[in-house]
Formats: sequence, structure tokens, C-alpha cells
Amino acid sequence: MLNFIKTALRNFPSVREVERDYLNAAVSRYDLERRQREVDNGLFRRSGFDH
Repeated sequence: MLNFIKTALRNFPSVREVERDYLNAAVSRYDLERRQREVDNGLFRRSGFDH
């Protein structure tokens, strides 16, 4: 059972990967700047302990 949970959790991307993919999807410099502000303000982070 524990192995199943570990395997399932490995299939989810990390917060950094999600943030990187979100920034890479920007279509212009202005869009990138807006997305960077959103990420800096914690858009994908639930608490200060997520890395």
C-alpha cells in the first residue's frame, strides 16, 4: 500500500515544475512579467514550506 502511494505521488509535478511550465507558456514579454508577479505572490504555493 505504501509503495502504491509513493508511486502515485511521483507522478505529480513539483511546484517548481508547474511554475516553470506556467512561465514558459507566456505569449509576450508583458504576459511573462504578469505571470512572474503572480508566481512571486505565491500563485502555486499553499504555504511558505513548499519548494
